[in-house]
Amino acid sequence: MSLDALIALAERVGRDSLAPNAARWDREGTFPTASYDALRQAGLLGLVVPAAHGGLGADFATYMQTVPHLSKYCATTALTFNMHCGCMMLTGFVFDSFDLPLEIKMQHQRRQKMHFERAARQGKVYALPFSEIGLDPSQALFSTTAKRVEGGWIVNGKKVFASLAGHADYYGVSCTEIADGKQPDFGDIVMLSIASNSPGVSVAGEWDTLGMRGTNSRTLLFKDVFVPENEILMPHGSAFQSRKVWPHLYMQLTCTYMGLAEAIFDFVVSYLRGEVPGMPPIKRRNIAQKQIDTAHLRIKLESARANWLRAIKEAGPNPSNEALQRMYVAQYTVMEGAAQIGFEAIRICGGSALQKSLPLERMFRDARCGSLMLPYTADISVANLGRACLYAEGETD
Repeated sequence: MSLDALIALAERVGRDSLAPNAARWDREGTFPTASYDALRQAGLLGLVVPAAHGGLGADFATYMQTVPHLSKYCATTALTFNMHCGCMMLTGFVFDSFDLPLEIKMQHQRRQKMHFERAARQGKVYALPFSEIGLDPSQALFSTTAKRVEGGWIVNGKKVFASLAGHADYYGVSCTEIADGKQPDFGDIVMLSIASNSPGVSVAGEWDTLGMRGTNSRTLLFKDVFVPENEILMPHGSAFQSRKVWPHLYMQLTCTYMGLAEAIFDFVVSYLRGEVPGMPPIKRRNIAQKQIDTAHLRIKLESARANWLRAIKEAGPNPSNEALQRMYVAQYTVMEGAAQIGFEAIRICGGSALQKSLPLERMFRDARCGSLMLPYTADISVANLGRACLYAEGETD
């Protein structure tokens, strides 16, 4: 399916099915279940699934350019949809890019087929919870463990900020495999697909936040959960290596925030032109300062978009140091830029735009959350960028 066709499909789903409920999901802090009904019906749960398995066959750049057309209508839906697609991309083209023995690849192809067809043909939803309290997964092993038993594993542990908790059909859970008498290392990390209705899986805590209120990113608990041996999303070692081999995958959340930034700018234009539905048709566009401020907002938006488009179009396995630097620049400019555009939009539009009956204050709150998103928070992105600028691959002092 072409990029233009996918964008048109996302626009239709976003406009007709996501937008009418976005304010309610934010206000109530409820998961956008109806969004997933619409995504399923449109075939978008198979967006990055190969066509041979019933999907739409989008590559990374196509996926990234499609999702903003959902996010502009409901960022909560788009952000959680990123998690689903992330699972499909990890088990799919990310794994395929590894240089592994043919036997291992053939074994995994059977598992790929299972995961792909669940999403594309059966409409199942996957989540990608990996956060653990105080964990930097590039420096330490996951505390969630998988112990080998006959026919599979027993998993114990917990994941925090687990978007779609209680609403996904499967969780893609990164675990450290443990065995008696062996000290685990990064090669023992395995990503398992755990059915949400498995005995021992539970959801705890509340989710009452500033923004992204409908993601339901509560805590997932795993207590002696049996996982069959065929339920592998990423085999041993490859899950850890994915961040090094395919680092651009982990900037995937920027597509949600790029869409948010565009939606905020569009609102400012509509507001100043007196074209916001439900508001008096008062035009403010003739005020010189509003024109200047809107121009600066457009400059900020286009700068972020240009950096972002270049980064996603050159994404691929084993990128150069220069490409990595551009990726970090794009990550930072989109995630911080969306929040800055939201901040400036409120100032430009004035007090009337703060009303909860209008979408700007919700979009601003959602946009403010972007720079906190792991693994490339704004701080981490800047630190990684500085190091990449000053050190070649493998260099140390």
